[in-house]
Amino acid sequence: MQKKEYSAGAVKMSFWFAEIRKVATLLSSGKTMQEIKALAVNENLFSAATHQRSRQIWSTVSARVTSLPDDYYELFEDSGLETQKLIALLSIMETDALFFDFMNEVYKEKLITGDTHITDADIRVFFADKQRQSKKVSGWTDETLIRLQRCYKTYLTEAGLLERGVGDRKIIKQLIDDKLAQLLSITSRKQVHNILTGTR
Repeated sequence: MQKKEYSAGAVKMSFWFAEIRKVATLLSSGKTMQEIKALAVNENLFSAATHQRSRQIWSTVSARVTSLPDDYYELFEDSGLETQKLIALLSIMETDALFFDFMNEVYKEKLITGDTHITDADIRVFFADKQRQSKKVSGWTDETLIRLQRCYKTYLTEAGLLERGVGDRKIIKQLIDDKLAQLLSITSRKQVHNILTGTR
């Protein structure tokens, strides 16, 4: 993964799995990204409340989809729901450097140490570390960090990696599909594989 600048943009975003699945299906049917953009923006493909929201969803979803090689979306079409959700999560990790670091520094370490829960305190410590490391993150308000905390838990829950609920959440360790594991290996994403499996 190419290192990107930290951003708090996730506070305006969702997991948007259904939207990613629509784009993947249309790509599989032969549509181009430009044709899908026209459907998303002009014909409200994502059933957004406003035209502005349609454009915002498209901007994020298209960035996520194009962050991964086409092979992932060929696999997406042939996979079960669990693998599809993991691919959607990978696309978020590819486009959000701070979330990637959270997965690498918090989620992976939990799997390695055998700790079965992610707590609000874990996430607060992560953000506190990043505030010390990054002048940009240090300028974010407490409200922004709280919203990011909720967002990260939502991502993990929607991807099937965290139980639903409030407060401390139990981690659900997913088995990685062999084809996805192989694809991660041949596309130089071994670090992502290590995050999802809890290996160094």
